[in-house]
Amino acid sequence: MEGAGGGAAYPSRTAEEVFRDLRGRRAGMIKALTEEVEKFYKLCDPEKENLCLYGYPNETWEVTLPAEEVPPEIPEPALGINFARDGMNGKDWLALVAVHSDSWLLAVAFYFGARFGFDRETRRRLFNMVNNLPTIYEVVTGVAKKQAKEKTPNSSSKSNKPTSKVQSRVEPRSSSKAKVSAPKDEEDSGDEDGDEVEEEHDNTLCGTCGTNDGKDEFWICCDNCEKWYHGKCVKITPARAEHIKHYRCPECTNGNSNKRLKP
Repeated sequence: MEGAGGGAAYPSRTAEEVFRDLRGRRAGMIKALTEEVEKFYKLCDPEKENLCLYGYPNETWEVTLPAEEVPPEIPEPALGINFARDGMNGKDWLALVAVHSDSWLLAVAFYFGARFGFDRETRRRLFNMVNNLPTIYEVVTGVAKKQAKEKTPNSSSKSNKPTSKVQSRVEPRSSSKAKVSAPKDEEDSGDEDGDEVEEEHDNTLCGTCGTNDGKDEFWICCDNCEKWYHGKCVKITPARAEHIKHYRCPECTNGNSNKRLKP
Protein backbone atom coordinates (compact mmCIF):
# COMPACT_ATOMS: atom_id res chain seq x y z
CA MET A 1 0.00 0.00 0.00
CA GLU A 2 1.42 3.35 -1.07
CA GLY A 3 0.12 5.16 2.00
CA ALA A 4 1.56 2.56 4.32
CA GLY A 5 5.07 2.97 3.01
CA GLY A 6 5.37 -0.32 1.14
CA GLY A 7 8.41 -1.27 -0.86
CA ALA A 8 11.02 -3.98 -1.25
CA ALA A 9 10.86 -6.58 1.50
CA TYR A 10 13.78 -7.29 3.81
CA PRO A 11 15.51 -10.66 3.25
CA SER A 12 15.03 -11.28 6.98
CA ARG A 13 12.88 -9.77 9.70
CA THR A 14 14.52 -8.67 12.92
CA ALA A 15 13.68 -6.29 15.74
CA GLU A 16 16.42 -3.98 14.48
CA GLU A 17 14.88 -3.80 11.00
CA VAL A 18 11.42 -3.02 12.38
CA PHE A 19 13.00 -0.37 14.62
CA ARG A 20 14.72 1.26 11.63
CA ASP A 21 11.35 1.31 9.84
CA LEU A 22 9.71 2.98 12.86
CA ARG A 23 12.56 5.45 13.26
CA GLY A 24 12.23 6.57 9.63
CA ARG A 25 8.47 7.03 9.95
CA ARG A 26 8.98 8.92 13.21
CA ALA A 27 11.52 11.28 11.62
CA GLY A 28 9.10 12.12 8.80
CA MET A 29 6.24 12.87 11.19
CA ILE A 30 8.45 15.03 13.41
CA LYS A 31 9.47 16.96 10.31
CA ALA A 32 5.80 17.59 9.46
CA LEU A 33 5.03 18.86 12.97
CA THR A 34 8.14 21.04 13.39
CA GLU A 35 10.28 22.35 10.54
CA GLU A 36 7.58 21.88 7.86
CA VAL A 37 4.64 22.77 10.11
CA GLU A 38 3.34 25.60 7.87
CA LYS A 39 2.97 23.20 4.95
CA PHE A 40 1.35 20.62 7.24
CA TYR A 41 -1.10 23.21 8.59
CA LYS A 42 -2.24 24.23 5.10
CA LEU A 43 -2.74 20.62 4.00
CA CYS A 44 -5.00 19.89 7.00
CA ASP A 45 -7.95 21.82 5.57
CA PRO A 46 -11.06 21.26 7.74
CA GLU A 47 -13.20 21.51 4.60
CA LYS A 48 -11.71 18.28 3.26
CA GLU A 49 -12.67 14.74 4.19
CA ASN A 50 -11.09 12.67 6.98
CA LEU A 51 -7.33 13.15 6.63
CA CYS A 52 -4.46 11.19 8.18
CA LEU A 53 -0.79 11.97 8.76
CA TYR A 54 1.44 9.17 7.46
CA GLY A 55 5.14 8.83 8.14
CA TYR A 56 7.28 6.76 5.75
CA PRO A 57 10.45 4.74 6.37
CA ASN A 58 12.47 7.10 4.15
CA GLU A 59 11.80 9.97 6.61
CA THR A 60 9.12 11.67 4.51
CA TRP A 61 5.47 12.35 5.39
CA GLU A 62 2.10 12.80 3.73
CA VAL A 63 -1.34 14.09 4.66
CA THR A 64 -3.87 12.02 2.76
CA LEU A 65 -7.09 10.04 2.95
CA PRO A 66 -7.11 6.69 4.77
CA ALA A 67 -6.65 3.45 2.87
CA GLU A 68 -9.66 2.12 0.97
CA GLU A 69 -8.74 -1.50 1.70
CA VAL A 70 -10.61 -3.22 4.53
CA PRO A 71 -8.78 -4.30 6.54
CA PRO A 72 -5.84 -2.03 5.67
CA GLU A 73 -2.36 -3.42 4.99
CA ILE A 74 -1.07 -1.95 8.25
CA PRO A 75 -2.85 -0.12 11.13
CA GLU A 76 -4.20 3.28 10.11
CA PRO A 77 -3.26 6.61 11.77
CA ALA A 78 -5.87 8.75 13.53
CA LEU A 79 -8.65 9.86 11.18
CA GLY A 80 -9.86 13.43 10.81
CA ILE A 81 -6.88 15.32 12.22
CA ASN A 82 -7.90 18.24 10.01
CA PHE A 83 -11.32 18.73 11.63
CA ALA A 84 -9.90 20.03 14.92
CA ARG A 85 -7.36 22.39 13.33
CA ASP A 86 -9.38 25.60 13.60
CA GLY A 87 -11.20 24.70 16.81
CA MET A 88 -8.10 24.44 19.01
CA ASN A 89 -5.07 26.46 19.97
CA GLY A 90 -2.40 25.75 17.36
CA LYS A 91 0.13 24.28 19.79
CA ASP A 92 -2.51 22.14 21.47
CA TRP A 93 -3.63 20.81 18.09
CA LEU A 94 -0.08 19.88 17.09
CA ALA A 95 0.44 18.19 20.48
CA LEU A 96 -2.76 16.17 19.95
CA VAL A 97 -1.62 15.05 16.49
CA ALA A 98 1.77 14.15 17.99
CA VAL A 99 0.17 11.91 20.64
CA HIS A 100 -1.89 10.07 18.02
CA SER A 101 1.23 9.74 15.86
CA ASP A 102 3.13 8.10 18.73
CA SER A 103 0.26 5.64 19.19
CA TRP A 104 0.27 4.82 15.49
CA LEU A 105 4.02 4.15 15.41
CA LEU A 106 3.73 1.66 18.27
CA ALA A 107 0.78 -0.02 16.55
CA VAL A 108 2.72 -0.38 13.29
CA ALA A 109 5.86 -1.68 15.00
CA PHE A 110 4.05 -4.37 16.95
CA TYR A 111 1.87 -5.23 13.95
CA PHE A 112 5.09 -6.10 12.13
CA GLY A 113 6.27 -7.95 15.22
CA ALA A 114 3.14 -10.11 15.14
CA ARG A 115 3.31 -10.69 11.37
CA PHE A 116 6.97 -11.67 11.58
CA GLY A 117 6.42 -13.98 14.54
CA PHE A 118 8.59 -12.19 17.10
CA ASP A 119 8.96 -14.12 20.33
CA ARG A 120 8.75 -12.58 23.79
CA GLU A 121 12.44 -11.67 23.97
CA THR A 122 12.44 -10.09 20.49
CA ARG A 123 9.35 -8.04 21.32
CA ARG A 124 11.00 -6.86 24.52
CA ARG A 125 14.13 -5.85 22.61
CA LEU A 126 12.04 -3.95 20.07
CA PHE A 127 10.12 -2.11 22.79
CA ASN A 128 13.35 -1.20 24.61
CA MET A 129 14.79 0.33 21.44
CA VAL A 130 11.57 2.28 20.78
CA ASN A 131 11.32 3.40 24.39
CA ASN A 132 14.87 4.75 24.25
CA LEU A 133 13.74 7.42 21.74
CA PRO A 134 11.94 10.62 22.78
CA THR A 135 8.30 10.46 21.72
CA ILE A 136 7.01 12.69 18.93
CA TYR A 137 4.94 14.46 21.58
CA GLU A 138 8.08 15.17 23.65
CA VAL A 139 9.87 16.58 20.61
CA VAL A 140 6.96 18.73 19.40
CA THR A 141 6.18 20.19 22.84
CA GLY A 142 9.84 20.77 23.76
CA VAL A 143 9.81 18.27 26.64
CA ALA A 144 12.67 16.31 25.08
CA LYS A 145 14.96 19.36 25.02
CA LYS A 146 14.06 20.20 28.59
CA GLN A 147 14.87 16.67 29.73
CA ALA A 148 18.18 16.74 27.88
CA LYS A 149 19.17 20.01 29.57
CA GLU A 150 18.25 18.66 32.99
CA LYS A 151 20.46 15.63 32.41
CA THR A 152 23.45 17.72 31.29
CA PRO A 153 23.36 20.98 33.28
CA ASN A 154 27.05 21.67 32.77
CA SER A 155 27.32 20.83 29.07
CA SER A 156 26.85 24.25 27.44
CA SER A 157 28.80 23.36 24.32
CA LYS A 158 30.29 20.44 22.47
CA SER A 159 33.71 21.51 23.69
CA ASN A 160 33.02 19.33 26.74
CA LYS A 161 33.19 16.23 24.56
CA PRO A 162 36.43 14.31 24.76
CA THR A 163 38.16 13.56 21.48
CA SER A 164 37.36 9.94 22.12
CA LYS A 165 34.27 9.17 24.17
CA VAL A 166 36.05 6.13 25.46
CA GLN A 167 39.21 7.78 26.67
CA SER A 168 37.75 10.00 29.38
CA ARG A 169 34.60 8.06 30.17
CA VAL A 170 35.96 4.74 31.30
CA GLU A 171 35.18 4.10 34.93
CA PRO A 172 37.37 1.85 37.06
CA ARG A 173 35.39 -1.20 38.13
CA SER A 174 36.07 -4.21 40.26
CA SER A 175 36.25 -6.46 37.22
CA SER A 176 39.06 -6.48 34.70
CA LYS A 177 36.81 -4.84 32.10
CA ALA A 178 35.52 -1.28 32.12
CA LYS A 179 32.15 0.22 31.33
CA VAL A 180 31.83 3.61 29.66
CA SER A 181 29.65 5.88 31.76
CA ALA A 182 26.15 6.50 30.45
CA PRO A 183 25.23 9.64 28.52
CA LYS A 184 26.73 12.82 28.88
CA ASP A 185 29.49 14.42 30.84
CA GLU A 186 28.38 13.40 34.32
CA GLU A 187 31.81 12.22 35.45
CA ASP A 188 32.66 15.38 37.45
CA SER A 189 29.32 15.78 39.21
CA GLY A 190 30.67 14.77 42.63
CA ASP A 191 29.79 12.21 45.27
CA GLU A 192 26.38 13.71 46.04
CA ASP A 193 25.24 12.92 42.49
CA GLY A 194 26.70 9.42 42.51
CA ASP A 195 23.39 7.67 43.02
CA GLU A 196 21.75 9.62 40.18
CA VAL A 197 24.62 8.84 37.80
CA GLU A 198 24.52 5.17 38.74
CA GLU A 199 20.76 5.10 38.12
CA GLU A 200 21.28 6.66 34.71
CA HIS A 201 23.88 4.00 33.95
CA ASP A 202 21.36 1.33 34.85
CA ASN A 203 18.77 2.83 32.48
CA THR A 204 21.12 3.03 29.51
CA LEU A 205 20.19 0.51 26.79
CA CYS A 206 22.49 -0.86 24.11
CA GLY A 207 21.44 0.45 20.69
CA THR A 208 22.02 -2.99 19.15
CA CYS A 209 20.62 -5.56 21.58
CA GLY A 210 18.28 -3.21 23.48
CA THR A 211 19.44 -4.36 26.93
CA ASN A 212 21.56 -2.93 29.71
CA ASP A 213 23.06 -6.28 30.62
CA GLY A 214 26.76 -6.52 31.37
CA LYS A 215 27.08 -3.37 33.46
CA ASP A 216 30.75 -4.10 34.09
CA GLU A 217 31.49 -4.62 30.42
CA PHE A 218 33.00 -2.16 27.96
CA TRP A 219 30.56 0.29 26.28
CA ILE A 220 31.10 2.88 23.53
CA CYS A 221 29.02 5.88 22.42
CA CYS A 222 28.37 6.88 18.79
CA ASP A 223 29.57 10.44 18.13
CA ASN A 224 26.89 10.85 15.46
CA CYS A 225 23.62 9.64 17.05
CA GLU A 226 24.95 9.55 20.67
CA LYS A 227 23.56 6.08 21.34
CA TRP A 228 25.48 3.66 23.54
CA TYR A 229 26.55 0.16 22.58
CA HIS A 230 28.12 -2.86 24.19
CA GLY A 231 31.60 -3.13 22.72
CA LYS A 232 30.96 -6.79 21.92
CA CYS A 233 27.74 -5.92 20.04
CA VAL A 234 29.57 -3.60 17.63
CA LYS A 235 32.85 -5.57 17.66
CA ILE A 236 34.89 -2.78 19.26
CA THR A 237 37.47 -3.59 21.95
CA PRO A 238 38.79 -1.07 24.53
CA ALA A 239 42.21 -1.19 22.88
CA ARG A 240 40.77 -0.44 19.45
CA ALA A 241 38.54 2.31 20.83
CA GLU A 242 41.56 4.22 22.17
CA HIS A 243 42.58 4.87 18.54
CA ILE A 244 39.14 5.98 17.31
CA LYS A 245 38.80 9.76 17.24
CA HIS A 246 35.21 9.87 15.98
CA TYR A 247 33.18 6.70 16.38
CA ARG A 248 30.15 6.00 14.16
CA CYS A 249 27.90 3.06 14.98
CA PRO A 250 26.90 0.49 12.31
CA GLU A 251 23.49 2.12 11.78
CA CYS A 252 24.96 5.56 11.12
CA THR A 253 27.70 4.06 8.93
CA ASN A 254 25.39 1.93 6.82
CA GLY A 255 22.61 4.54 6.50
CA ASN A 256 19.82 2.01 6.19
CA SER A 257 16.97 4.34 7.17
CA ASN A 258 15.60 4.49 3.62
CA LYS A 259 14.71 0.80 3.54
CA ARG A 260 11.04 -0.12 3.80
CA LEU A 261 9.23 -3.04 5.29
CA LYS A 262 6.45 -4.89 3.61
CA PRO A 263 4.73 -7.94 5.09
